[in-house]
Order: sequence, then C-alpha cells, then structure tokens
Amino acid sequence: MEKKIRQPIVVLLGHVDHGKTSLLDSIRSTSVAKKEAGAITQHIGASEVSLDSIKETCSMVLARSKLSFTIPGLLFIDTPGHESFTHLRERGGSIADIAVLVVDIAQGFQPQTLESIRILREFKTPFVLAANKMDLVQGWKSPPAGSEGQCGIISSVDAQKPEVQSRLDELLYNLVGKMHELGLESERFDRVTDFTKQIAIIPVSAKTGEGLPELLLSIAGLSQKFLEKELKTEEASAGRGSVLEVKEEKGLGTTIDVIIYDGVLRKNDEIIFGTMNGSAKVRVRGLLKPRPMGSSEGDKYEYVDEVHAASGVKIYAPGLEGALSGSPLLVEDGNPNTDELAEMQDIIRKIIFESEKNGVIVKADTLGSLEALQKLLASQEVDIKRASIGPVGKKDVVDASVVAQSEPLKGVVLSFNVAVADDAAEEAARSGVKIFSSKVIYSLCDDYAAWVIEQKKKSSESAAERLPLPAKILALPGHTFRASKPAIFGVEIILGKLRKGVRLISAKGEIIGEVREIQKEGKGISEANRGDQLAISVEGAVCGKSFSEGDFLFTHITRKESDELLSCCADGLGEDGKAALGEILAITDRRLI
Repeated sequence: MEKKIRQPIVVLLGHVDHGKTSLLDSIRSTSVAKKEAGAITQHIGASEVSLDSIKETCSMVLARSKLSFTIPGLLFIDTPGHESFTHLRERGGSIADIAVLVVDIAQGFQPQTLESIRILREFKTPFVLAANKMDLVQGWKSPPAGSEGQCGIISSVDAQKPEVQSRLDELLYNLVGKMHELGLESERFDRVTDFTKQIAIIPVSAKTGEGLPELLLSIAGLSQKFLEKELKTEEASAGRGSVLEVKEEKGLGTTIDVIIYDGVLRKNDEIIFGTMNGSAKVRVRGLLKPRPMGSSEGDKYEYVDEVHAASGVKIYAPGLEGALSGSPLLVEDGNPNTDELAEMQDIIRKIIFESEKNGVIVKADTLGSLEALQKLLASQEVDIKRASIGPVGKKDVVDASVVAQSEPLKGVVLSFNVAVADDAAEEAARSGVKIFSSKVIYSLCDDYAAWVIEQKKKSSESAAERLPLPAKILALPGHTFRASKPAIFGVEIILGKLRKGVRLISAKGEIIGEVREIQKEGKGISEANRGDQLAISVEGAVCGKSFSEGDFLFTHITRKESDELLSCCADGLGEDGKAALGEILAITDRRLI
C-alpha cells in the first residue's frame, strides 16, 4: 500500500500568560495575511499551515538555509496547553509529533514550564523552545511592520545596540542554564551544532512577528529530518485518531471532534472508541469540516465524504453520548485488531478505577488529563480512592467524607476542569469535605499539597498543646526543698521540654507524680527547655522513697501518645526531644504500658 508524508502535528505548551495563544494567533494571521489560496486551512481543533505559506513567510531566511521539504505543511492544534497535549492519545501515548515550549524570555521557567517539560520527556516528544516577548527586552527596536521575516531574527539582533544584544544574550543563557539544571542541553537555534543532542531556542515575539519564520523553519526542519518515518501514512488504510472533545451541536446532538493521524476516515465507516465501560462501536452518519475562511455560505460546517491524515474532523453519529475525550479512535476495517481493542480497554481500566485503599477522589474532563493528574499525584505519593471522568457528584463527596473519618487529609475531592453539581456542593458544605477545583493540573496538586501542610500544622499545634511532650530531667543533689505534699526540688532539663501538668516516671517506669508548678529564678513558667535549671513541685512524689536526688526522671508517654506525637509534631520535637522519647518508650514498653 502506497505511503505518503503527512504534516506533523504540532502542540504549544508553556506556563500561563507566557503567550501560547498569542503565538498561535500570530502564526495563523501571518499565514492568512499572505492571501494565498490554501495558505491556511481550518480543521476541527486544528489549523494547517501549508508548505507554500511557510516558504513565503520564510522566503529570505529559507534562501540562506538551503533547506528543502517534502512535508505538506504543519498542523497546529488550536488549543494550546498540556491539557490538549495529553488529550491526543495514541493508545498509550500522545499523537503530537513535535511541540513548541513557550517561555516568557524575561520571566523564565515557571511551575507550568517545568510541568510541560516533565510531560514532554515522559512522552518522548521532541520540542523547540520559543523565547517569547523579546520585543519587551529593554531598548529593543523592532523592524518596520511587515518586514519581520525579510531579514531574519539574527539580522534584527545584529542591528540592536551592543547593550541590548548583551541583555538578550543574558536572558537566553538564563534559559540555557535552567535547561542544563534539568539535564537538557540547549542553545540559540543558530548556534546549535547537533540537533539530536541540543534543543533549539528561538527568540520570538508573538506581538511583532519577529522570529516566526525561524520558528516555523525549525519545526518544519526538525520534523523533516528526524520524523520522516513517523510521518509516513498509508493513505487508504483504516483511520486511526484521537477524540479531542465531545460536544453537543444544535440539530445534530452529541458529536465528537477528532484528530486523524493515520489513514483515512469515510462516511458510513464503523468507528470504535472508548467509554466509561470499555469500548463502543457506531457507524458514522456524517463528517463535518469548517467552511473555508471568508466563505459566504451561511452554515458553519460543510459535509465531506472522507478525511485523510493528518486532519481534524467533527463526527456525527447516533450513540456517541458515552464517548470519552482523550480516547483513541479506530476505524473498523473488517479485520479488527484484537490487540488494539484489548489495549484500548486496558488503558481505560487503568485510568478510570476505584481502589479498596483510602485516598483522594479525582475527577477530570478527559482520559488524558485524568492520567496526567494521576501521574503527578503518584510522583507526590498521594493515594487515589477513585478516578473518573465527569462533573463532581454527590456520591464523590459522600465517599470522600467516609475516607475523612479515618484519614482526614485524604478525604477530599480534586476536580480538574469539571463542574461541581449543586447537590455535591451542598453535601460538601454539610459534611465539611474540601473540594479542590482548577483548570491547571499542577496548581490543583499544589493547592492540595499546601492544604495538607496547613492542616498538619494546625493538627501539630493542637497535638503539641494537648499531648505530653518528652523530657528527661535530673533531680539535682542537695536541692530538695520539700520532701512531699507536694515534693519541691531542683532539676536540670537534660533532653526535651518539660511542661506543667505532665506525669513523671522513674527509670523503672514507676509513676512518680504530676508536675504542678515550674519556677525559674523565682518566677512561675509553663514549660522549660533543655539546659534549664529550675525548681518544680510534684504532687504525689516523695523524695527518698519514690525517687532520690541524682535520679533521672522522665515524662510519662504511652505508645499511642507517642505515635500521635511522631505523626503530627515530629519536626517540632527536635533531635533531643526524639532522643528523650526513645528513652521513655524503652522504659514504658518494658512495662507494657
């Protein structure tokens, strides 16, 4: 079967407000501005920039580079961000061929930048780094409007004052340094000596268009050189794709927006996709594509008989209601690949699950984002009770409240990019269950982690006030002021912290009495620290009978109290407090207290 080279599928990732959407808009508007037939084609969920448009946009730069291309263009996914990247599933991976990591050149790496790199490395996706907002470098002078691509970004850099060039270099090498810290070698694109080992950094401005020709050529060149094998598709083979979104369309009902990355999809084909209960099969009733830009036709879409990879398309068919965003999609060709079907169902079972162990309840909008959230939580050693797709419902909150009864820090709901039903919100308010909601995966996990720390701190403060703290004290010789009722004598704190109200035991584990008062330099205090010498009154103690001068005495702490202290207040105990606790437990455990 004859194979052809399809356009690579390109996604943009990066931190919030670093310019992903603006850069994508700039790429599209630059291509459209060339006014060439077919310069840019709108797909469902994607925009195709033709090879002719790339050549025209990059004409002067391309002439110097002596590059030649066989790829037909670039297919940019219209929704930037790692959410869309992880939505585009090819069974166990992502269908994205190459990515653009967008970084604000002045702000540098931010939390979502690091999260994006983690995802790119996990999926082994090649990428370039677009250092955006270079027009905001102090003193930068942009070329006249319309001439951005004529001379190229390097000529534009060379035209700047020396101090401006130095500022730009400093900002760029801050990025190089950060990449090196992450174990990745990188360099300004024109200084890269080996594209297999170094990641190209392209200075760009989404606002002025500077650097866009070099960015487009870098993406196209890398795809051409290193991805040609992956980009070959059998034009007439059964289509393979990924469900980008499930949508309700007026007059059509439930539809699915799909990216086809291999083969062909035709009207009346049977397609297989994932649902909450495994896989499902339906027959395609219609394929819809957006009408060409500037079309005078009234309808938003036009019907087509078939689409070829790589392409975005809207599928209309009865029975799509249960389709999962992020699910792989297969065209039934009469010879079903049982391995692929089994793998699809296995993927769904691994991502949508319920566990017997206690953990958080996780809800997300797609398979991809749910999987990305699970992996991030796993890296933070957070257990999951149940993971599923869809809005937060009352049952989610009820189940979280059950978990909270035994493990309060796990009895929460984490919801990514989904709504919270009214009855769920009411149940959460009634039961005190915390619902975390966010449209950014890393911030959802960070918010939960920060809350856990806050709750532990509150619990620690409460436990530290309520529980006896470990202390080892020495009854100072010659400092008994009253033998009994109560015994008043001088002590030195050897380890830990002594507090009023605690009971003291001897080295044999026998109860001595309760500390009623602590005095230091004639003043009453509530607690004393290691090294302090002071007087204490102990109700029930009898000097010379229950203890003697020169004896070591200890705070009485049970094994249960010790476990709670170590769980809530370990950091607050300090090393000497832990040492005192170890000696106390050695005594009390011997007596099976």
